[in-house]
Amino acid sequence: MAAYLLARIVVHDDAKYAEYRAQVPPVIAAHGGRYLVRGGAVDVKEGDPPPGRLVVVEFPDMASARTFYGSAEYAPLLKLRTDSTKSEVVFVEGLE
Repeated sequence: MAAYLLARIVVHDDAKYAEYRAQVPPVIAAHGGRYLVRGGAVDVKEGDPPPGRLVVVEFPDMASARTFYGSAEYAPLLKLRTDSTKSEVVFVEGLE
């Protein structure tokens, strides 16, 4: 069953975050992930607009998502992101 990484990201260091954005796609792909949403336009229909960027990444399953997040390849990129943003990241399982 597919699993999704959902992130809300408020950038406070554009240069560091640009490094992160340039380097992370191949690491995500190596773990079977693919971007579904990567900071595109938002059309709010109810409630307040979310701060910052919205990102959705699909993985084949929860194990792949967790392996990506805990991987040695992602560790230095995770530091880049946490040093350059305020983020909320969750994993959620999809439907069978």
